[in-house]
Amino acid sequence: MSLITEDQVVLDLTGADRHEATRMLGERLVASGRCTDLDTFLSDVRKREETMATGLPGGIGIPHARSAAITEPSLVFGRTDGIDWGAKDGPATLVFLIAAPEAGGDAHMQMLPRLARALMKKDFKAALAAATTEAEVVRIVSAEVELDQPVMAAAAAGAGAGAGAARTDTTGAAAPAAKRALTLVGVTSCPTGIAHTYMAAEGLENAAKAAGHTMKVETQGSAGSKPLSAAEIAAADAVIFAHDLPVKDAGRFAGKPLVDVGVKKGISDGPALVSQAEQLVTEWDADPSKREAAVAAAAAAGPSGGLVSKVESGSSTGTMIRQWLMTGVSYMIPFVAAGGILIALSFMLAQVAIGEQGPIEIVKYNLTSTDQYNIAQTFSALSLTSWAALLFVIGNAAFGFLVPILSGFIAFAIADRPGLVPGIVGGAVASTMGAGFIGGLVTGVLGGLVARWVSNWNVAKGVRGIMPVVVIPLLSSFITIGLFITVLGRPIKGLTDALNTWLTGMSGASAIILGVILGAMMGFDLGGPVNKVAYAFATTGLAAAGAATDAPQLKIMAAVMAAGMVAPLAMALATTVRPKLFSEPELENGKAAWLLGASFISEGAIPFAAVDPIRVIAGSVVGSAITGALVMVFGSTLRAPHGGIWVLPLIGNFLLFLLALVIGVLVMASIVVALKSRDTHLAEVEASATV
Repeated sequence: MSLITEDQVVLDLTGADRHEATRMLGERLVASGRCTDLDTFLSDVRKREETMATGLPGGIGIPHARSAAITEPSLVFGRTDGIDWGAKDGPATLVFLIAAPEAGGDAHMQMLPRLARALMKKDFKAALAAATTEAEVVRIVSAEVELDQPVMAAAAAGAGAGAGAARTDTTGAAAPAAKRALTLVGVTSCPTGIAHTYMAAEGLENAAKAAGHTMKVETQGSAGSKPLSAAEIAAADAVIFAHDLPVKDAGRFAGKPLVDVGVKKGISDGPALVSQAEQLVTEWDADPSKREAAVAAAAAAGPSGGLVSKVESGSSTGTMIRQWLMTGVSYMIPFVAAGGILIALSFMLAQVAIGEQGPIEIVKYNLTSTDQYNIAQTFSALSLTSWAALLFVIGNAAFGFLVPILSGFIAFAIADRPGLVPGIVGGAVASTMGAGFIGGLVTGVLGGLVARWVSNWNVAKGVRGIMPVVVIPLLSSFITIGLFITVLGRPIKGLTDALNTWLTGMSGASAIILGVILGAMMGFDLGGPVNKVAYAFATTGLAAAGAATDAPQLKIMAAVMAAGMVAPLAMALATTVRPKLFSEPELENGKAAWLLGASFISEGAIPFAAVDPIRVIAGSVVGSAITGALVMVFGSTLRAPHGGIWVLPLIGNFLLFLLALVIGVLVMASIVVALKSRDTHLAEVEASATV
């Protein structure tokens, strides 16, 4: 079976409007035996277009529908002089009528994204516009959009099984009901809550809208979230979680059909996730016992609602640990940002007020001494030094919370609220003992596991009421902190001291190697797990930097941020200097990538990597590694964990920082352009050889 045949190609499609043109295309399906009732099919297409226009930018029309009148997945192509198909940029000249059986499984959802990806390629559209025969069109389309044979077979089988019910015949059987519009809700989150969270939400909402459904997504990101209301959740037919952190208060969604995936799936596979939700709703509607079982399980599970986070459900031990740690990092980052920027600003003011010795002098200020360095007693609104000291004291206070917050929210990710007390207090003890962020990691994991163990005890009914208030925090804190002080603390302090000694003595080749490794990690998966590990290493290291002005951890942070800016800026540059190598959607993404890259949002390069992963990621790893190494060699420093060019005044040696960034961007852009140009040239040679 083939999606398209020569009989399903119209090189001179005409019509007074898109409805008349669609009828002409549909008649080709009737003639080929793939449509049993033209009016029923056209009605289904019309219903789909009433939901959303099917015209795309660039002169494309894609009318489509699932219909009981279709016997197998099919495409019909038409080329016109220009018919209005609802796109804002003008009429359509290339039209694809997509037809799928109503009971045809995933065929419809496979055809749409494959055709959409093909239409992003200028050479694909140009080849269709220049084609002179129907056979040529079939060859061009089949090379890009042909479905997997199992999907074709399943779709045809599904259509055949439902054929008797699909037709209006002498048996009097009623036609099947059209697919109903669903009400969906969802939650998205990622470790930093900056880009993936909101991109996934937009991807899901757009996919639901395209499928004729309504959807509202709760974004549990760094900007906070507006929780879905109880009424919105109650009205939902299904739930989609796209998250890399535990969903807050997941029990709200108990008893609903649930699609549970990582946040990247929400960005790249929105239509497929919506399709999964549709299938779950259909299954639950057909078998009410599934809904009853889910509700019963939720009731038995209590406040958790019978739902566990993706961190706990079906994940490997390594994945669980990574996500526990990233939860702590995500809550720590605001403290790092506030404290780091305030300290950097205080140093800038101190240099203006006092001179070169300003930063050295300003770190003497505090809130407890009885001399002139107690800013609470000596502050003067007319003194620039006083303002610098005030900024430093506040920033230093914020830095004092880094390890406790890191530890506390790692424990929170493991045990929910019962983990906060042993985690936060354990982190404070680790900080006091000089065990640094490694000590915080240990107390967080240990405190969370102990708190979860104690909270699962089966105790007498009379004791249950005081468990969360007295028993769990008391016992978990005693066990966690007691073990750390007497057994774990001193070895971990020794390890931390050794790490700091190594970093402090790092120079020359060792600094370059570390910069290359961190830079390559930042450029490898553009906000994914590898990228986040490098970022977490840099941000947690800031806790050890304290008020020092030249700590190696500050160089690491600068290297990581510069490397993370390379990919989106390089792709923006590549689309500017060689636009013919990119599709129209990529050119639009390139414009946005300038701002995303400048703001240290590596995810700005994801649309390019999704379409062309080999060339883009290869260039990104090389360019980002070079930038990371150069920043380490140049000795640029940074206290802010985020911000891109917007925190440029806070970067030490910022001119060299910019030079390292520009070099990495130029290298990556050159690699991507060279690889794309080579493959385009090879394609031209192959095409000419076949003539």
